[in-house]
Amino acid sequence: MAKIVHIETATNTCSAALSSGEELISFRESHIDKSHAGLLTVFIGELFKEAGISPKDIDAISVSMGPGSYTGLRIGVSVAKGMAYSLNIPLIAVDTLKAMTQGYLKRDFVDNNKSFLLCPMIDARRMEVYLSLFDQKMQRMKETEAVVIDKNSFSEELEENKIFFFGSGAPKCKAIISHNNAVFIEDFQNSARDMISLAYRQFKIEDFVDVAYFEPYYLKDFIATTPKNKILGSY
Repeated sequence: MAKIVHIETATNTCSAALSSGEELISFRESHIDKSHAGLLTVFIGELFKEAGISPKDIDAISVSMGPGSYTGLRIGVSVAKGMAYSLNIPLIAVDTLKAMTQGYLKRDFVDNNKSFLLCPMIDARRMEVYLSLFDQKMQRMKETEAVVIDKNSFSEELEENKIFFFGSGAPKCKAIISHNNAVFIEDFQNSARDMISLAYRQFKIEDFVDVAYFEPYYLKDFIATTPKNKILGSY
């Protein structure tokens, strides 16, 4: 079975997993914000040590492609590309929101005997979130987009469906979207474990990205901010 290292850094979660086929071998993760740069390569080294293998035994690298944190995605993709290039193995880009949905369904948060929709949300700025909408068969019902949430968001969909909102963007939307069919899950965390089955399917059909030219799916341009107390001309 193909051995794949999976990297998830699209949110405050820094997560790495090692799999064989669709079976999880080991994983490491932290939910401490801005820990990615210091922990990611350490985690990956620990995966190899725990499994008793070396990097040369890996068949591919998969990375969460976004949308999400600009800095987090840059770190994850940079490490993934570096490993793929140095080991001369394929790089697999996994849709972050789709992986979140896969993970949510696997964790049995919902009643699979009833009809519902799933809305993974990643926190952006203010009341904006990155989101998509899936049915329970993982079919995408709404394309990925950056949305400013207001009281009318999802009003049409909620009239006909129960919708489960989850991810880092869900808690701040809970007070805005008020409907009996809206269910907000506040304890969901992204994880590299949720990428395994999707990445393995892509591996089998050789759905790879170009290591040299691949860039994360930022969805929006990065906007640098200036500290309020910074004074022009001071050093």
